[in-house]
Amino acid sequence: MVELKGLTKRIGRHTLVDDLTLLIGKGEVFGLLGPNGAGKTTTIRMITGLIKPTKGEVTIAGYSVTGEFEKAIENIGAVVENPEMYGYLSGYENLLHYARMHKTITKGRIREVVGLVGLEERIHEKVRTYSLGMRQRLGLAQSLLHKPGVLILDEPTNGLDPAGIRELREYLKRLAREEGIAVIVSSHLLAEMEKMCDRIAIIDKGRLIGVEQVDSFVGAKKQKWLILLNEVKTAEKVLAEKGILYSAEERSVTIEAKKEQIPSVIASLVEKECSIYEVSPIKKASLEEEFLLVTGGAK
Repeated sequence: MVELKGLTKRIGRHTLVDDLTLLIGKGEVFGLLGPNGAGKTTTIRMITGLIKPTKGEVTIAGYSVTGEFEKAIENIGAVVENPEMYGYLSGYENLLHYARMHKTITKGRIREVVGLVGLEERIHEKVRTYSLGMRQRLGLAQSLLHKPGVLILDEPTNGLDPAGIRELREYLKRLAREEGIAVIVSSHLLAEMEKMCDRIAIIDKGRLIGVEQVDSFVGAKKQKWLILLNEVKTAEKVLAEKGILYSAEERSVTIEAKKEQIPSVIASLVEKECSIYEVSPIKKASLEEEFLLVTGGAK
């Protein structure tokens, strides 16, 4: 649905985005992560056609953003930074004004998206009375009116309270899965990105460090596991033979292993007649911790 090929943006001698290549499919929530100044917003602006790349190409549903701009942009809905609305108009009037620019948008569709973003009770009030979070939701409603195949959100949780953030997260995931929309999200709230996204791209100093499934990224490294069992001495011998780092207590051992190693470890212990009462992770690495390690932010 969205393809970036060798995308590069330079201003003078300064490279903002350097040879970025990505493929984002239908039905997934895809996160762009990186420190401030990493190139995330510049990338989004190139995807939406707000700025032209120095070299490289963006295609949306097979259409080039630079060569076939109108056809490409028809497939995009976007909320970039804080959405601009007419404060002297109501939320409904703002959506109606936007809908007049698209012959296919009906009043029924307006009511539908208002319900989707939860603005039914305030939609006929002036936008100048809205909180920042409500403006964000109105901007999201506007971006969905023409039923885009790609939804692009830059810092979508700005101004939202925890309940609003949770609602937005669940809605975006449902929208991607049920409507087949490719959702691209840029945010500095790493804990929310971990819950919201299917895949993430780490960008640092304009370069792509890697693309990972969120579950794979936060689970790839070893973590500690607590195993409650009866034969600690036997367990120590088994773990030593398998080269597993461990520490032992009277009725338990704590090991350091990857998640995929655990079934093999348990099988080996049971084979040596150890009775296993419980196996539980002590601490799972968060997306924030892995992100800081990858970008050097933990130094």
